[in-house]
Amino acid sequence: MELIGITGTEYVGYLASLMVLLSFTMKDVKKLRLVNMSGCILFIIYGFLMPSFRIGLPIIIANVAILIVNIYYLVKPSKQ
Repeated sequence: MELIGITGTEYVGYLASLMVLLSFTMKDVKKLRLVNMSGCILFIIYGFLMPSFRIGLPIIIANVAILIVNIYYLVKPSKQ
């Protein structure tokens, strides 16, 4: 699938980048982590859509790690 010369895989990558960039503009940490997590999930999908698993694996590994960190800090009880 191509639209104006951009493949569906590239659109997923651009959307993932946009979500991560958008997360850095957030002041609310919970919202930041949720938006960043959506970017991570899109990057993981993007990694699996790469032409070979060997190319996508570094993208997948990095974003799974970031996703786990985000989940950890979302569920971790906060000190008051």
